[in-house]
Amino acid sequence: MLLRESKLNENNLEKFKYFINTLDKEREQNRHTILIVDDEKDNLQLLHRTLRKKYNILTASNGVEALDIVKKEGSNISLIVSDQRMPNMTGTEFLAQVAENYPYIVKMLLTGYTDLDAMVDGVNKCNLFQYISKPVDPNDLELIVNNGINAYELTLSKNTLLNDLRELFFTTVKSISSALDAKDTYTHGHSHRVTLFSLVMAQEMELDENFIEEIETAGLLHDIGKIGVPEDILCKPGRLTDEEYNTIKQHAASARKILDTIPGLKNISLWASCHHERWDGKGYPNQFKEEEIPLPARILAVADTYDAMTSNRSYRKGLPHEVAAEEIKNCGGTQFDPKMIEVFIKVENIFKEAAIDPVKFYDQYSRLNKAIEEKEIC
Repeated sequence: MLLRESKLNENNLEKFKYFINTLDKEREQNRHTILIVDDEKDNLQLLHRTLRKKYNILTASNGVEALDIVKKEGSNISLIVSDQRMPNMTGTEFLAQVAENYPYIVKMLLTGYTDLDAMVDGVNKCNLFQYISKPVDPNDLELIVNNGINAYELTLSKNTLLNDLRELFFTTVKSISSALDAKDTYTHGHSHRVTLFSLVMAQEMELDENFIEEIETAGLLHDIGKIGVPEDILCKPGRLTDEEYNTIKQHAASARKILDTIPGLKNISLWASCHHERWDGKGYPNQFKEEEIPLPARILAVADTYDAMTSNRSYRKGLPHEVAAEEIKNCGGTQFDPKMIEVFIKVENIFKEAAIDPVKFYDQYSRLNKAIEEKEIC
């Protein structure tokens, strides 16, 4: 009897332990995560001790290490407290990079110096929430951080509005893309097909979802500079003169001028302008070579060339897939990044199928369409 009761008690104890562990995990998951960055070990430990009771804490001793953490955990971080004077990278330089990809993370700058330039940079480049002077009183720090977390939660409460703006942005991008394609009846659907082929490659490379979404936007807008190209040149049925060809080449640089004026499209602006750069440095408009060319532009270059070769034009019929694919493979190391050719070889059969029914495949690969559909379901 005693043995049986003992076993029952042990079972109850295990169940209780399991319950407590589960509860602790749930509490842990529901707590906000704060990243603390400071090259002074004592100060880092003080900040950690002050905030760990209420928040999940990540720490880094410099900006480079902190950027690696943000790259992995950015979507889970609510607030960052960073020292200003650190080796290799200042706090404002670090927070400015964070602000580009994670504008809604609350950012605080910590310094023991009266640094007016850092304060101005913090406000202008980092969207700084608070400028904190050393030495820090733990009670004051806790109050400041609590206020920052409240501001973060207030931002989250605006998600419906942000999603509406996001949908409007995507719809506008797709409309601009369609308007571009309509300028030349012989290349109708070109931007969407180039985007589709780029998405196929990006997915094969297992790139980050947000990164793929930006690549999709860049694909849709890569030819936006052609808005300024006269239609009699753009749609000319015969061979272009050198002057006409130089006019068309201006569309790459024009893309950057146009997109640079739109907030939030800094990366996409550069990528779109580089889709005619070549691995050997003989492309345009900047003669970038090899890894000077942004990765998304190297992807776009393959996709753009494949569609240009396989599409019907006023002066010639599109090439068969096999011919175009072989030509692209032969240009690895000269026109194209050899690694992109390796990716192309893996997915060339998908390119062939997708070219036959791009609408069906675009729905399958598009991140922008899925984002809109998910919002409508919600």
